[in-house]
Amino acid sequence: MGKIKGKLIKRVANTLIKTEIKFTGSFEDNKKILGSTMPSKKLRNQIAGYLGRLKKMEVKQ
Repeated sequence: MGKIKGKLIKRVANTLIKTEIKFTGSFEDNKKILGSTMPSKKLRNQIAGYLGRLKKMEVKQ
């Protein structure tokens, strides 16, 4: 079973996808793209993981 992401994670991830930044399906790549712009490491990792999941779902469709 997967963990349920909070509204904050989903809202920030959807906002970042609408920007011109090119995210990938890879967690590590997304983590490097976000870099030190996030207020905490935990939040950065959660957003990077959710972005990777969204990008993988886009590819499948």
